[in-house]
Amino acid sequence: MLRRLFIVSVFIVIIFGSNTFSSFAAEPQKAGEEKAAQQKAAPEKAGEIKGPIVITSQTLLSDNKARTALFEGNVVAKTENMTLYSDKMLVYYAEGSGNVTKIEAEGKVKLVKKDLVVTSKVAHYFADEEKVIFIGDPKAVEKGNIVIGTKMTYLMKEDRSFVENSRVLLENKKGK
Repeated sequence: MLRRLFIVSVFIVIIFGSNTFSSFAAEPQKAGEEKAAQQKAAPEKAGEIKGPIVITSQTLLSDNKARTALFEGNVVAKTENMTLYSDKMLVYYAEGSGNVTKIEAEGKVKLVKKDLVVTSKVAHYFADEEKVIFIGDPKAVEKGNIVIGTKMTYLMKEDRSFVENSRVLLENKKGK
């Protein structure tokens, strides 16, 4: 049974690992040239997800008709520039391409990205808008500064956020 789940998990990683958040070209040389041209035209955005997603969990339930994958138990979703932890994660993907379109994470949610750590009970990621919404006692900690609210919306592409009913504790850096 565990071997079967491992094989299915590897298959899902391969599907999600196909450069999920960016388009890919058929020829590697052209893809490299296009990527270099894009980087010259538009510098890397601070919040943008890069590379494939590798998701590990205790169990996986895949539904190809609904185009969903339900990961449960110690779920860890890693990309090149961030990691998302939760107890349960429902991943929606597009037909044909397999690109992730939406992620719903529940239970002890934690997003770690460089110096930023955001925790909550629930998080919803929307790929088309590159946005994550945290609800259920969301708390963000970055370099000693703490932000608490009832709902946090993190716009990854713009590296900015909106917090409802916010309470902020700023670290006093004077004298350091």
